[in-house]
Amino acid sequence: MSENCNQSCSSCSEDCAERKEQKTDFSEKLHEMSSVKKVIGVVSGKGGVGKSLVTSMLAVTMNRMNYHTAILDADITGPSIPKAFGIREKASGSEFGLFPVKTKTGIDIMSVNLLLENDTDPVVWRGPIIAGTVKQFWTDVIWSDVDFMFIDMPPGTGDVPLTVFQSIAVDGIIVVTSPQELVSMIVSKAVNMAEMMNIPIIGLVENMSYFRCPDNGKDYQIFGESHIEEIADKHNLKVLAKLPIDPKISTACDKGMIELFDGNWLESVAKILEKMEEK
Repeated sequence: MSENCNQSCSSCSEDCAERKEQKTDFSEKLHEMSSVKKVIGVVSGKGGVGKSLVTSMLAVTMNRMNYHTAILDADITGPSIPKAFGIREKASGSEFGLFPVKTKTGIDIMSVNLLLENDTDPVVWRGPIIAGTVKQFWTDVIWSDVDFMFIDMPPGTGDVPLTVFQSIAVDGIIVVTSPQELVSMIVSKAVNMAEMMNIPIIGLVENMSYFRCPDNGKDYQIFGESHIEEIADKHNLKVLAKLPIDPKISTACDKGMIELFDGNWLESVAKILEKMEEK
């Protein structure tokens, strides 16, 4: 207790032993029939940096290593996960809860597009309803024996990331960025939010880092010099991986065949996640 304590706990941010007012617990319980070992959030400070792509590739990479993986698509107004996996069927349910849709290789997916009549229908909802839907994907969906769940979060630091951090037991987050200098400031916002919420940051992944010319084998930095090392040093974080600009990856997503991508760019990240699973 501070020497200057005035006993007004409601206006005090100190977390002392004598605190009389209990902090509000916003955490939500997982469905009683579900089992999820590790939850990894994939976030970005801005849109268009490939967050959903990294989420998909992480789930595929861990699935190839014989872990049962799942994706909770929390990007309610811009869901792209079902498209990347070529899922066209709708989610089903029973009196017990909702069931995620399985991909060709057995990855469990839940996304708002799996509940809409048409996947092009806009989701014109206000923030509280969107946040409530994300919580229902956690509490009402039956996730069976999942080793790693990846949450694809919308960009920024708004309602949904806050809801996920407060409501779901997230074991760590991976921040996705791109090489542009402007992004460094926005990434810092996402990192600072996670630190404020006491969410462990596993590290950074840079997408569109370089283009490898098939003619001469040289790497070219299409979007300019990378600043990810500076961001990592500033926040004492690891650079987990750098993904290239590869037309084959975008083609795989467009055709709903991301499970067939050929590349080992995220294997180093998978090894880190494996150590988390062992703990």
